[in-house]
Amino acid sequence: MTDTLEIDEMTEAQAQGELARLAALLARADQAYHGQDAPEISDAEFDALKRRNAAIEARFPDLKRADSPSESVGARPSEGFAKVTHAMRMLSLGNAFSAEDVTDFDRSIRKYLGLDAGAPLAFTAEPKIDGVSLSLRYENCTLVQAATRGDGAVGENVTANARTVGDIPQELDGAPDVLEIRGEIYMSHADFGALNERQAETGGKQFANPRNAAAGSLRQLDATITKARPLRFFAYSWGETSEPLAETQMKAIARLRKLGFQTNDLTALCDGPEEMLAHYATIEQKRATLGYDIDGVVYKVNDLGLQHRLGYRSTTPRWAIAHKFPAELAWTRLEAIDIQVGRTGALSPVARLTPVTVGGVVVSNATLHNEDYIAGRDSRGEEIRGGKDIRVGDWVQVYRAGDVIPKVADVDLSKRPADAQPYAFPTICPECGSDAIREEGDAVRRCSGGLICPAQAVEKLKHFVSRAAFDIEGLGAKQVEQFHADGWIAEPADIFTLEERFGRGMQQLKNREGWGEKSAANLFAAIDEKRRIPLGRLIFSLGLRHVGEAASNLLATHYGSWAAFEAAMREAATMEGPAWDDLLSIDGVGQVMAASLVTAFAQENERASIERLVAHLDVQEASRPDTSGSPVAGKTVVFTGTLEKMTRAEAKARAEALGAKVSGSVSAKTDLLVAGPGAGSKAKKAAELGIETLDEDGWLQLIGDA
Repeated sequence: MTDTLEIDEMTEAQAQGELARLAALLARADQAYHGQDAPEISDAEFDALKRRNAAIEARFPDLKRADSPSESVGARPSEGFAKVTHAMRMLSLGNAFSAEDVTDFDRSIRKYLGLDAGAPLAFTAEPKIDGVSLSLRYENCTLVQAATRGDGAVGENVTANARTVGDIPQELDGAPDVLEIRGEIYMSHADFGALNERQAETGGKQFANPRNAAAGSLRQLDATITKARPLRFFAYSWGETSEPLAETQMKAIARLRKLGFQTNDLTALCDGPEEMLAHYATIEQKRATLGYDIDGVVYKVNDLGLQHRLGYRSTTPRWAIAHKFPAELAWTRLEAIDIQVGRTGALSPVARLTPVTVGGVVVSNATLHNEDYIAGRDSRGEEIRGGKDIRVGDWVQVYRAGDVIPKVADVDLSKRPADAQPYAFPTICPECGSDAIREEGDAVRRCSGGLICPAQAVEKLKHFVSRAAFDIEGLGAKQVEQFHADGWIAEPADIFTLEERFGRGMQQLKNREGWGEKSAANLFAAIDEKRRIPLGRLIFSLGLRHVGEAASNLLATHYGSWAAFEAAMREAATMEGPAWDDLLSIDGVGQVMAASLVTAFAQENERASIERLVAHLDVQEASRPDTSGSPVAGKTVVFTGTLEKMTRAEAKARAEALGAKVSGSVSAKTDLLVAGPGAGSKAKKAAELGIETLDEDGWLQLIGDA
């Protein structure tokens, strides 16, 4: 069958396009799953999409996007609940899908800690509950707060609802003064069936699966509704504590059980990957009889001291991983192929399917990625390995393990209609009639119309007013489409001249259906309110290719002000010199993203449009991490040679946490070289440049870790 182009066959341009697609799809999936309790895909599908993203990033590390799915956790909390800032972030877990992945996990832990293959290293293995993450905060043994995970940093205050769950103790005996318990709210199969029966009898909403039912029940604004729902809670971890719970994960879980929490009886201690995989097989065999949904097995390093040493990546702990169960498949009819045009001009083919239920979700659309994917041949006419051309009328297998819009996994040629014709991918934009051009090495065909293409112009404006950008109340996607069609706004700057252009009250707006004096006045007030905007939001709102929300915030933190950012982008236009090098030095900014940034500011029309926008704004400077008192804040540090008291990864993470920038090479901009035994050319160059050099003990003494 035709599948997505194999990763090991991708060019950089193809990888770049695929990473952009994955970032957009996963962001939408996160919001649907965590923010709306209405997942559009199964966990297995979501995980496979993230796995593909990670594999491409591993092969093309310079192309990793700062808005990569590997850098995000959950979704923003709902506006319906008070916000809770977690004392310690609630992170997601990295995923494993095979025995080899589990072995690699063990190997990576050993490498990070500097342990040889024969050194003892124990793990816990426990079922991964398919529910909703919840944090419970106890002070002086009394439950004082319950919060959802939210985006990992800020969650929703659901304390009143959590108090109605029978598995959650209101008071503890013998707990630390401060204890934050983390676990999963879920619903058993029996309770789920009974709930849906009651809902049917009373004409209420029927839930698609237990996870949706649990999420919807926990996040009710009326706690009496939550109380009537049969929710349960498994405790499996903790956040902030005033004193350690134990020395190991297993002993800590035992203490949670003693304190009155429900913990999972299938949690086991394993000595290495072989025992971990054996327990995975045991849990998988029992999966159908557990009485509640699980979607994998979680492995954690048992020694809490080692967990502390291993620490965290940006969104996942290094000391834990989720070994997920396989995904599902279904067959259906391909009824049509439609072309959608995005804000970057990309022509994206979408399969319209006879609706079919896959993994509890009704699927009617599937991504077809690009013309090569449909044809089964690449741009040179060579057959893609294992590929079959996909035609309207085909009986296709839908694979729910990769996209918000699932993908076509196979074609049954025995059922192909006799009159089915190969699909002819359009070379003309269906929105504006401009040529749709495919550059050499690019997997995507793009409309050349630019701003004259209504699809691109409207999509850019929608992005500008999106929640993570300007988020103007009363001016959403629907209003943007309307105003653009009426010729009122063609570019972002026009939004801030609406009132001036049409006069106070804007009679044309007031006369439109659904608008009046008050709603027009409210819109103008909302626009005025957003004239003061944080730098990171402004950068993100520009919709520059490859520059997502996380990257925008990184850039804002690095440059501090709009003036500094704009000047740097202009100075880096030649893609060489100090400004260019400084841009590339930002962790998370690669060659592709950097080129996209400077190209945007080098283009006269785009730069003029940006300048017209900024003229209406008061751009707030970005706040920077408080590293006051750090002896290395703002300094560039290089590590070389063999470090004996910590691994290179630990040293880098510690330096960055103290506000230092870690570089891989010595230059005149280097402030400090930390040299272990075996230091060679870097130490020599540092000496020539007069750069301060310390050994490992000196470094630890400097940063106060001696």
